[in-house]
Order: sequence, then C-alpha cells, then structure tokens
Amino acid sequence: MKTWQKVLSAMLALNLFLSSTAPVQAAMVGNGAIVQQARAELDRAALREVLSRDVARAQLQALGVSPEEVDARVAAMTDAEVAQVNQHLSQMPAGGDILGLLLILFIVFIITDMLGATDIFPFVHPINK
Repeated sequence: MKTWQKVLSAMLALNLFLSSTAPVQAAMVGNGAIVQQARAELDRAALREVLSRDVARAQLQALGVSPEEVDARVAAMTDAEVAQVNQHLSQMPAGGDILGLLLILFIVFIITDMLGATDIFPFVHPINK
C-alpha cells in the first residue's frame, strides 16, 4: 500500500507542477517597434539633458518644482508627450527661449495633476474626485 501512495503522490505532484506553469508565447519583434523604442529613449535622454542645465533648474525651482520632481515627471511622461516637448525644443532658436519650454512643461505638469496621474502642485485638484 505504501508504494501506491508514493506513486500516487509523485503523480499528483507532477500534475500540479505541470498545470501551474503559465503558457509562454513567442512573437517576432518588428523593426518598427525597435526603432520606436530607441527613438523614445533618445527623446527622453535629450529632454533630461535640457532640463539638467543650470538655467532650467533655476527657473523650475523658481516655479516651485524640485529637480527630483522634474526627473520623476519626465519618467512618468508618455512617449508622445516627450516627443511633443522635444519637437518644440527643436523649433526654438539656439540658446534662446528656455522660458517657453518651462511654460510648456509647467502646463503639462498641471494637466497631469488634473488627470490624477501625479500630485506635484497642492493647488491643483484632480478632476476624477
């Protein structure tokens, strides 16, 4: 009787092990997806580089946004938002209107606060309450 119990418990353990594994699917990753991901990473790095400049940091701190909050907000931005800000940056004259960029970022920060995605400014209340 003991050998039947051992065989039955081994079969039960094997059955539990095989049924607990999740199915895995493999799919081809297209070149477009790889290029889009690389573009998004480059856009995000370029935006971080611009916002890490002393002038930008000083202006953002004057608006009440700490450098840590800026880094967290850039990380939380979607790829489309980062691309939009970088597009605006490319249209700006060299060495020019950093205040315009900061104003756009401030507006993006306010909108994401209103949507409830972040909570940076205490005077902005989410619209989903």
